Amino acid sequence: MELPEAKQKFIEAWGKLGSEWGINRTMAQVHALLLLTPDALTTEEIMEALSISRGNVNMTVRDLINWGLVEKQLRAGERKEYFYADKDTWNIARQVAKERRKRELDPVIKILDELVKVEGDKKDPGYKTFHKSVTDINKLAKNVDKTLETMIKADESWFWGSILKIFK
Repeated sequence: MELPEAKQKFIEAWGKLGSEWGINRTMAQVHALLLLTPDALTTEEIMEALSISRGNVNMTVRDLINWGLVEKQLRAGERKEYFYADKDTWNIARQVAKERRKRELDPVIKILDELVKVEGDKKDPGYKTFHKSVTDINKLAKNVDKTLETMIKADESWFWGSILKIFK
């Protein structure tokens, strides 16, 4: 397989994977393209490489910037904007974990914290089942949250070393 074909295959695979994670397919494909490109790209270069519209590129790049996965670069004497993705996979994983935590886990924990306070007849089987389920899910969500917090703050080698110790 030649490099251009391999790049295209990676971009397509990253797009599919991104949609499995709840990220827009085009967003994942633009991110993949920027990951594989040594230099920053302009909107036009992204449009051409992925055959997508200017509006789609602009919206997608804005989302990637909001996620903290891409940065905009300006060059002296040029009006064009350039976009660059951090190539460090640990930084990417931490940033994705941070954003998913903020967008998905934090709101669930907030609701669960309210639901565990619901009062009822402790002898009622319906209440007992509800309270136990909500409390258990809340405990699990908070443990996941603590793990993500540790991952977000951790150095890569320390984190993986700690995880491996658990499985020994």
